[in-house]
Amino acid sequence: MPIRARDLQIPFRGQPGAHNAITDVAGVSVGHTTLISGDGALVVGQGPVRTGVTVIRPRGQQDEPVFAAWYSLNGNGEMTGTTWIEESGFLEGPIGLTNTHSVGTVRDAIIAWQIARDPSKGDMAYWSLPIVAETYDGMLNDINGFHVKAEHVVSALESAASGAVAEGAVGGGTGMICHQFKGGIGTSSRLVHTDHGDYTLGILVQANYGRRDHLTIAGVPVGRHLPDVPLPKHAGSLPPGSGSIIIVLATDAPLLPHQLKRLTRRIPMGLALLGGIAGHTSGDIFVAFSTANPEAARGRGVTQLAMLPNDVMNPLFEATIEATEEAIVNALVAAPTMVGINGYTVPALPHEQVRDVLRQYGRLAE
Repeated sequence: MPIRARDLQIPFRGQPGAHNAITDVAGVSVGHTTLISGDGALVVGQGPVRTGVTVIRPRGQQDEPVFAAWYSLNGNGEMTGTTWIEESGFLEGPIGLTNTHSVGTVRDAIIAWQIARDPSKGDMAYWSLPIVAETYDGMLNDINGFHVKAEHVVSALESAASGAVAEGAVGGGTGMICHQFKGGIGTSSRLVHTDHGDYTLGILVQANYGRRDHLTIAGVPVGRHLPDVPLPKHAGSLPPGSGSIIIVLATDAPLLPHQLKRLTRRIPMGLALLGGIAGHTSGDIFVAFSTANPEAARGRGVTQLAMLPNDVMNPLFEATIEATEEAIVNALVAAPTMVGINGYTVPALPHEQVRDVLRQYGRLAE
């Protein structure tokens, strides 16, 4: 079984769902295509390749719209389709995560796949504005070789599944770096109890941000206690810790778009617990959706909606912060050391050294 943060006895607040993943929200599915090939010197167009694509399908095999909202903490990045989410309040299809220079490929592939699945949509009336977001993997990957192709996107879409989610150096997170350790995809969930019912909230991150000396786990300045682990050196004028993070939030709580916006604004509090500062070069962009109200987007008649009162949202705020923190640590724990272009090496988070540091502070959940 893959190692996760709780397997290292790292303590977290809150109660996770069965898989401790975004897929604990019923109907949500996740798929990855991971591209790893070649070693040695960079030859643009040939490799080495360390990249991929991850997709989240909010209603699994059904592509009915969901209420949604988005938020940019720092906008040095890209998430397509957000102006329509802001205007309409709906997310109308899958979410794609990839590298910075493959956003267009993934976006176009999602549209073509949608039309191919339902030829009736190919008439003049059909249009799509997919949500596709990116982080930069050009330290490890031949990013200007454009290795993510349409068939890789289709593979991720059609293999998307519920249940356990692969983490670390997979899919869109394959070539990502987090707090100057190997990063990538991570996920977590929380069971949320309110006065009006019990719900599930899940987070999935593509983590590619942060300085080593800022890394804080379970309230402990872990990064400052790991001076013997080699630091990857950023090329050119990029400052240490440059990068971005994309975070996707799913819930089955009956929330309207303005309430989902409130949740996206709590995501940075979980990011800050790990030492994220939303630096100048960072694209910290978040999207949230609710799988409740399945007929909200129907085109005819007046729709009756369910809405959780604002007064009982505090447990959802807590769950957002808790699951964001754990998802990022899960990404770090899962990712192995990776060697990429020109021998550039990013070390894995050293599990036992992290445990030793937490033990020194009395924070290991033994």
